[in-house]
Amino acid sequence: MATLTMSQRDLSAFTKQDVAELAGRLEQDEYENAFAGLDDWHVLRALAFQRPELAEPYLYLLDLEAYDEA
Repeated sequence: MATLTMSQRDLSAFTKQDVAELAGRLEQDEYENAFAGLDDWHVLRALAFQRPELAEPYLYLLDLEAYDEA
């Protein structure tokens, strides 16, 4: 799967294999530019909120921390 921007992706169409490939790209971190990696990161983050069952094994790639904005 080629790297696409969020507007070009339908998160409901992602399979476990698609998410594994996305996570593999993030782990290898061999993108042509920083924006391509950031696009994949945003997709994984969106999946974590909208399709958590697919993203759960790869949450470590998001480095999300709970914090209080108050």
